Amino acid sequence: MKVLLVTILMVAFLNCEDVGGFFQNELRALIQSRVWDVNILRCNVQRSNICPHSDVILRMYTTINRFGTYMDVKNPISLYLAGYDKHHETVFLIHGFNGTERDKHMMYLRDAYLSRDYNVVTVDWKPLTQYPCYLTALTNLKLAAQCSAQIYSYLTYHGASRETVTCVGHSLGAHICGMMSNHLTKRQFRIIGLDPARPLIERVQSKAFRLSEEDATHVQIIHTNAGYLGQMDNPGHLNYCINGGRYQPYCKGHAIKRSRCSHFLSVCYLANAIFKHKKFLGIPCPGGCVGLDGPNKLPVQVMHRKYSPNKYKGFLKEYKMGNDASDNLRGIYCLEVDYAKHCPFTDR
Repeated sequence: MKVLLVTILMVAFLNCEDVGGFFQNELRALIQSRVWDVNILRCNVQRSNICPHSDVILRMYTTINRFGTYMDVKNPISLYLAGYDKHHETVFLIHGFNGTERDKHMMYLRDAYLSRDYNVVTVDWKPLTQYPCYLTALTNLKLAAQCSAQIYSYLTYHGASRETVTCVGHSLGAHICGMMSNHLTKRQFRIIGLDPARPLIERVQSKAFRLSEEDATHVQIIHTNAGYLGQMDNPGHLNYCINGGRYQPYCKGHAIKRSRCSHFLSVCYLANAIFKHKKFLGIPCPGGCVGLDGPNKLPVQVMHRKYSPNKYKGFLKEYKMGNDASDNLRGIYCLEVDYAKHCPFTDR
């Protein structure tokens, strides 16, 4: 009965002409993305602010310990067991809504960083972000960020330099990376946001509850489904629109399936860049993501929108992505990226 009542109220709300169009659009996007809380009674709302917390598990992986070790701030020997080396770079990997560190695409990204001898810390907040509890997942972001920041501080206390630590978050995980800085005495050095989640965040939440360029010295955004499941705004110092940034040309099917496929591919694109030290052809697109309709469309689409044929070749350059990108690079760039065929993602 309660579920039926909520459904009736939702339908009435969406069809009410007195309700502002903004909130109608936000709710439609939320429902269409299949992340609406159908039955809030079964959703896990954590009001605790105490870390460590059993619902937020952080594990460290290294080249000498690929099975992972649970990070325990009360037991420094966990660093030794994990094979932690303070002289190596460290990356935090944070999954998105209805995910887990064991998802195929997240493990592929983990292995990419391990191939470069990083200390890899995975943040698994699965119990706080299960389908269909999107609204409660938003509430739980704070706890996930706080517990992640605790381990970040733990590592810097044991010798890690902030310049050698990167936080990489996908979807809601990108906002957790940003919110970690709310719990640190000094903001992070580098954050990479992989298609940061849009529904009920982009124009609703304050900067304290979403990723922004104020959260780190260098914030990089990789857009693959901008304006749909991913943000349309460009909240980073460096913003990449991959293959137009809205729909990926390799994703087929109905709109929801294409959006989800495009959203997940942001993880795969970064993993391939890390694995292969690749460079990608691109061009400045200060107007934001342009939305291409197929592979190899960048020269035609962007040139017609912004540049004359005589100027186009002068703007076309090669760019690096992820940790290889220059810390001095700023702006919005449209890149052409090949399909990440070695990165199967879990379409939940």
